[in-house]
Amino acid sequence: MQYPSAWLQNASLGETIACELRLRIINGTIKTGEVISENWVAAEFGTSRSPVREALKTLSNEGLIRLERMGAVVIGLHITDVEELYDVRFLIECFVQQRVAQTDVGGLLENLRRIVDKMELAMKHHDAVEFSYQDLSFHEAIIAAADHNRILHLWKSIRPIVMTVMLITTEEIFSKGEQKLHTVIDKHHAIMKGLNSGDKDVVEQVVKEYFADSRKTLHNSIPG
Repeated sequence: MQYPSAWLQNASLGETIACELRLRIINGTIKTGEVISENWVAAEFGTSRSPVREALKTLSNEGLIRLERMGAVVIGLHITDVEELYDVRFLIECFVQQRVAQTDVGGLLENLRRIVDKMELAMKHHDAVEFSYQDLSFHEAIIAAADHNRILHLWKSIRPIVMTVMLITTEEIFSKGEQKLHTVIDKHHAIMKGLNSGDKDVVEQVVKEYFADSRKTLHNSIPG
């Protein structure tokens, strides 16, 4: 499992290291309670300690590790943390979708259809990484369309962990076969119909159903 190349395209070395460590922590390869030293990370990635410090600071700000004198102690991301993350996502997406639905959504819907086409292409090529990236791009396009700076700032603060969780859960979904993937595609079509309805109550119900179904995948995907 790896991050999408588009995600890392403009990333610094420190950000790239943070991505890899984040993925290992969340998928359980690096266990809760383990101590990560700067020297170990530098040797692991063949780099100096400066980008390592950048990476560890990022992960500390995300609450995945705790920086101490002896090194970074892994806090990890447990199922309760992920459920809370989904609570925040629900609040953000319910708000932005209701807000966007009150506007002219023609251009947005065209963009969302293109993204869903890319998801379907990734499904045909059995590319879980690309599928998860396009899935994130779909939701991010709606958040951007809401034109709300504080919501966008909040979204960006959780975006790296959301992407990582989506990578892991998408791999789980791909293991269930094509029928399950078609269900995911259908959920995105439902979101587009909700936006096109212009009805805030319809939008809220669609978002509730989307996240209720998404939560079911979590317990099979996230360790702990």
